[in-house]
Amino acid sequence: MSTQVRRQVNKNTYANSGYVYGNTVTKPDVRRQFEEPGKKALSNQARKNREKAKYMSVGYIAFLLMAFSVAAVVLIGYIRLNADITALNEEIARQEKLLNTMRLENAETLTRIESSIDIEEIKRVAIQELGMTYPKEGQIISYAGVTYDYVRKVEDSN
Repeated sequence: MSTQVRRQVNKNTYANSGYVYGNTVTKPDVRRQFEEPGKKALSNQARKNREKAKYMSVGYIAFLLMAFSVAAVVLIGYIRLNADITALNEEIARQEKLLNTMRLENAETLTRIESSIDIEEIKRVAIQELGMTYPKEGQIISYAGVTYDYVRKVEDSN
């Protein structure tokens, strides 16, 4: 084989294999694209349908605008609800903090009041100034335990 024929055979072999040797890319074979079978010409109806599809009708635009506005209203409502929930959560946290502060203040006040009460002073005032005495043996009346929160005196024991 001559060198020229061998180069032509190698060139066709490489072009068909999809692999490119060297540092340049060869131009694609445009003729083959036109000769490929299976590509049919479009019918008139298909061409008209494609032309119609390129342009949007007034009804379709109105439908899209309505759908967009409904979606916008729903999203704005969602964002508002989300903001309201966040504000309520912050308010609940603030109220809980206030409640804990008030409970702590109440506990401190109760401790201060309880520590300021002098039982011995109360006993002294009751016995010396008011004339109270401890009950004697016959003055103590026992009763059967009732489930009520109070005791009602029915008859006089004197």
